[in-house]
Amino acid sequence: MHVATQLFDAVVKNSFDLLKREYNFVSLLDDSLRRARTIVRLTALLHDTGHSPFSHAGEEIFPVDPKSKSKLPYKHEAYSAAVIRYALKDVIENHSLNIGEFKITADEIATFLEGTSSSIGNLAFWRQLIDGQMDADRMDYLLRDSLHIGVDYGRYDWKRLLNTIQAIEMPSVDDSPRLDLRIGVAEGGFHAAEALVLARYYMFTQVYFHKTRVAYDHHIKEALKTILGGKFPHPLPKDKDHSGIEDYLMWDDWRVLGELGSGNGGDHGHMIVSRNHYREIYHTPEFPTDGDRTTLKLIRGHLGDLVIRTESSLTSAYKLLKSDVSVVSEDGLKKMKPLSDMSSVVKSLTQQPLEIVRLYAKPENAGEARRKVDQLLK
Repeated sequence: MHVATQLFDAVVKNSFDLLKREYNFVSLLDDSLRRARTIVRLTALLHDTGHSPFSHAGEEIFPVDPKSKSKLPYKHEAYSAAVIRYALKDVIENHSLNIGEFKITADEIATFLEGTSSSIGNLAFWRQLIDGQMDADRMDYLLRDSLHIGVDYGRYDWKRLLNTIQAIEMPSVDDSPRLDLRIGVAEGGFHAAEALVLARYYMFTQVYFHKTRVAYDHHIKEALKTILGGKFPHPLPKDKDHSGIEDYLMWDDWRVLGELGSGNGGDHGHMIVSRNHYREIYHTPEFPTDGDRTTLKLIRGHLGDLVIRTESSLTSAYKLLKSDVSVVSEDGLKKMKPLSDMSSVVKSLTQQPLEIVRLYAKPENAGEARRKVDQLLK
């Protein structure tokens, strides 16, 4: 929430003339601007309230979203929207700071989080601070995770980004007189934006898709299946008292830890409690060639049933986005370029997907599996 507030204020400060012309703001104290700021702050505060215990690890066992053409499970944002609409409705709409001039509804916050431009109107521009290449969540968790884990991979010059982040006028995609505005950075801040992209890349490869972290994500997901009987409660209300989302909110980290401690997590729960997790026996390079993929296929075939689990970064919840950051020149021409056109490093990340594949064996079979891999690769 604090980072979202800083970003909002920086964009307004650095782009006020453009925003004033587009949205008819009278001043920095304009009611519509203050209202948008409050909505951004509330959404940033509440956007992850729908996370399952242990964050992304449990998302694969969410119920199937009936709106998904591919029959994929709900995303945690759907749970967050349900929490906001039903569990937090009263506290949002009857808060002393909201009763007066703004009258922001819980449904308005949930709709802004869900983010369809047709339903949020003029707020669509501000949603880039909630879901974008330089959104508040990303800028916050990279620094916060680095601090708590004790690494420096996620650090970048966030102060420089605040000084240079701004609204950028893009070419209109249709004949609409309304400007197409995108949040980007001035040319002087492109190295800071580059560092943000690289920080995400480093944190992904060194922390979020670390071999042991990936193993425990799998174990907690399978233990949750055992504990829950297959899947989490449905996020939407089952009846008028909204008990569906209330049932879901009963499942937090502490409850799951209690279940694990009581021996109710099955074999995978026992692996977590005993810290005797699956062991990585082979992984591909971060950007594998055709030869690397052929080697992986040979190793899989050679090891047979010794491979108990295969994990790919392409299916990870933390995969790198392909979207780009817009950079505007600081001369009078105000030309816009994608960050990948100015940074060869970022360009290489957008041109080829990060595709680490990790093979795992049971701990008692890991030594044998590694010896077979070594023999095959000699």
